[in-house]
Amino acid sequence: MTNFDPQPSRRILLAGAGALGLGGLAGEALAAPAAAPLLNPVVRQRADAQVFRHTDGYYYLTGSVPEYDRLIVRRSRTLAGLATAEEAVIWRRPTEGKLGGYIWAPELHWLDGAWHMYFAAGDKGQPFRIRTYVLRCEGRNALTGAWSLLGEVATPWDSFNLDSTIFHHKGVRWFCWAQKEPGIETNSNLYLAPMATPLTLARPPVRLTVPTLDWEVRGFKVAEAPAVLIRNGRVFIAYSASATDDRYCLGLLTADADADLMAEGSWTKSPVPVLVSSEETGVWGPGHNSFTVDEQGRDVLVFHGRDYKAIKGNPLFDPNRHTRVQRLYYKPDGTPDFGVPAGAGEIPDRFSPVDRPGAFLRVEGDAVSVGAGALATTQLRQKAGAGGVVTLEPILRPGHALRVEGGAVVVAADQATAFRRVKGLAGKGVSFQAPDGGYLMHRDGVVVVGAAKDAKARAAATFVVS
Repeated sequence: MTNFDPQPSRRILLAGAGALGLGGLAGEALAAPAAAPLLNPVVRQRADAQVFRHTDGYYYLTGSVPEYDRLIVRRSRTLAGLATAEEAVIWRRPTEGKLGGYIWAPELHWLDGAWHMYFAAGDKGQPFRIRTYVLRCEGRNALTGAWSLLGEVATPWDSFNLDSTIFHHKGVRWFCWAQKEPGIETNSNLYLAPMATPLTLARPPVRLTVPTLDWEVRGFKVAEAPAVLIRNGRVFIAYSASATDDRYCLGLLTADADADLMAEGSWTKSPVPVLVSSEETGVWGPGHNSFTVDEQGRDVLVFHGRDYKAIKGNPLFDPNRHTRVQRLYYKPDGTPDFGVPAGAGEIPDRFSPVDRPGAFLRVEGDAVSVGAGALATTQLRQKAGAGGVVTLEPILRPGHALRVEGGAVVVAADQATAFRRVKGLAGKGVSFQAPDGGYLMHRDGVVVVGAAKDAKARAAATFVVS
């Protein structure tokens, strides 16, 4: 929930790694990245994850631990490095009294020249008496500095509140959070107000949304975990809804960037959830997200989810909500397209031929084509093999990959074709060379492997990766 205003299948066999330059221009092989690949889940058993890239060049991660008893921070120069980065415990709950209950949903923010950690805490003996508190660090290093309690955030009501986030827009520091408002029969609604200090609001808040839609009230009536994204002339607030099992999902609020954010009428709510559990990819209960950018500056969605649907007992005490990331894309109207939770493994890419801007390599069922379609049908993993080759696995068909059969390209569960990934034959992007020397390309939207003998064919065999 961070401010985002400029913030392998074992069934697949490799069919061969040799690549002779028989298909026209031989491509120059792309060097394999030296760093460890970015894989999902990025960090296991870290729920409510906040990941952001700070001005010091580090990626920071914090989140809820299964024991709900402490606050942690880790950092890395790369997103992938967060998986193995040293984790510092910056604070532990007291054994008695206030703040001695459940510790949830921390967020780390650099405010007024110091690190601040916002988090929700219950009391010993009343673990669900959740209120929002702030720690402040005396040093510039969030992992080693001395942290102390600054105080409790003053909200309009002395009631259950949590999941606060902070963002800056048009010179104003904004505070957005979830709270149970007296007189409204929900578990939590979303609120927004400008901040006066790290602990106080500058004016009474606006109520952004109350959970009333069927997908917001499954199990519990919940709107929580706001995450702010400012893009394309709009302010987007993603939020989580319903119970924290497989019904947990993301909704989206939208306002014009020039609108009065304190006017309830400035905001519209998505009529349907924007991210839900996926049987195809095997991710359940995706939610409590944040936003960041990757090392290339591309927008990234961060969220947690489980690898299974069935939960024994209270889902709050199932420990396996894992931190996951995937690239965030946009629809033609500029609104974010969350797609589906991508599942375990490499972060998927999209591949657009240079001669068909706006069209993508896509898989629907067993058919492979180039064209338009739902985001998830256009996302494929590049799974590295020995000798610098890759197989291409569609995210909606785990355990399957592209296979060349007599020049045609299909999706199969075995004998996947190992492509040699080379520099794009058209002078940019990438191309994929098959073992027989031909290249993955399209002919009027039909995906084949063939010779790239002229400029037209080379353009059809070159893909821009996004």
